[in-house]
Amino acid sequence: MVIATESVQEVCASAKRAARTLATLDTAVKNAALEAVAKALQASTREILDANGLDVAAAREAGISAALIDRLTLDRRRIDAMAAGVREIAALPDPVGELLEELRRPDGLTIRKIRVPLGVVAVVYEARPNVTIDAAALCLKSGNAIVLRGSSSAAHSNSVLTAIAARAAESAGVPRGAIAHLSGGHRDELVELATQSRYVDLIIPRGGEGLKTALADHATVPVIYAASGNCHVYVDSAADLEQAREIVLNAKVQRPGVCNAAETLLVHRDVAADFLPVALAALREAGVELRGDERTLEYAAAVEVAPANAADWDTEYLALTLAVAVVDSLEDAIDHIAAHGTGHSEAIVTRDAAAAHRFELDVDAACVYVNASTRFTDGAEFGMGAEIGNSTQKLHARGPIGLRELCTFKYLVEGDGHVRS
Repeated sequence: MVIATESVQEVCASAKRAARTLATLDTAVKNAALEAVAKALQASTREILDANGLDVAAAREAGISAALIDRLTLDRRRIDAMAAGVREIAALPDPVGELLEELRRPDGLTIRKIRVPLGVVAVVYEARPNVTIDAAALCLKSGNAIVLRGSSSAAHSNSVLTAIAARAAESAGVPRGAIAHLSGGHRDELVELATQSRYVDLIIPRGGEGLKTALADHATVPVIYAASGNCHVYVDSAADLEQAREIVLNAKVQRPGVCNAAETLLVHRDVAADFLPVALAALREAGVELRGDERTLEYAAAVEVAPANAADWDTEYLALTLAVAVVDSLEDAIDHIAAHGTGHSEAIVTRDAAAAHRFELDVDAACVYVNASTRFTDGAEFGMGAEIGNSTQKLHARGPIGLRELCTFKYLVEGDGHVRS
């Protein structure tokens, strides 16, 4: 592993050198390295848990929220899941060298468009140590070197995980420097990383608006923002209400501290009287704090619902809090999402095929769901093995960033003494 005593520039330069070799590695070598990483993770479970315990204890002492502590915490099951995710990535087709297009021009030139690695990818993330392994594995399989910069709250966990992954990968033939970790955690380090355009080809931040602002203010390296998720579930007038209740509960409660959890529930007025008392009671029983508009308060019956304010519709709570509104129509629901959504994941529950189709076409988001929870926006659930983040941008990558999204392409042009007249 590249050690933390090196400067940011030295770490990035080392990654750039490694990237040249990594881009040409045979698929079998990359897969063997991934299997070595998976085995090393499971063999080092005690070491990982000890390091993570230090981070979790410090987080509790600092009064960090339960949702963020959940993101930070590792256990044997999560370590096994990380190892399984690495093996899933190894089993996926290698995107490097994939032929995208081929044509032969009338003058005899042959032009092929093939997929190639980006080069060096830097991932900046907060309080999610599993990202260390997901990101490293995805970059390794897609032929990219990676520079990892986690938050200080997970410093012990990230350092140990990176060291384990780097040693295992190097033992299988991956060049030294291909998996690197910056552990300083201070703002100057982030600014320096964001300006390493000579060595770093892409930065992917995973974190709050403060992190994004810090990068936007300084970055000279291209950035794909793994954006926040102010996600909605809309219960249509033609919804199966029992199905809707289960979807809303899952989208909000299953793991509230993640970007694909629902933050707002929209309910058509025609089903509000039947749906809301039952759904709100189930949400409250699950520990959800509810904030509703005037009509929601009217339908809440004995369920405790606080009045919503204007800020609630734009808030990514990342906690057991849900804003609820009654809307007059499908169009009003789509308009509300357009005004307040972040373009991440949006869902409609309906048995009306025309309404579902309209929602799919009119809602501007990376992932649009019909009769399914927003919680499925995830690289593993999409068959990608894992993802580095979920992009809400429209250039290069949108939605889960997996192997193909970590590649670009180049044209190979072959002639036979051709010159242009």
